[in-house]
Amino acid sequence: MTDRKRAVRARIFGMVQGVSYRVWARREAERLGVTGWVRNEPDGSVTAFIAGADAAVEAMIDRLWQGPRGALVSAVETEEVAEDAPADFSIVA
Repeated sequence: MTDRKRAVRARIFGMVQGVSYRVWARREAERLGVTGWVRNEPDGSVTAFIAGADAAVEAMIDRLWQGPRGALVSAVETEEVAEDAPADFSIVA
């Protein structure tokens, strides 16, 4: 049985810049086998695009609430999107 594919865009709020959140997110995404990207936003939040098997995407969303040591996540907003998934997970400007 194959897992359903899913893609989401997540916006992460709180103390998430200046704490290596993007590097941590890329590492977690690689562990879970999801693809996409992560970037800092001018308002201090972080945006991530996550694509892959439904269970892996859900696990990544759960991990976004944790973040690396030093992060303090106050909210994670997600929306389902219909975008093509990249081949890997990267940090973008």
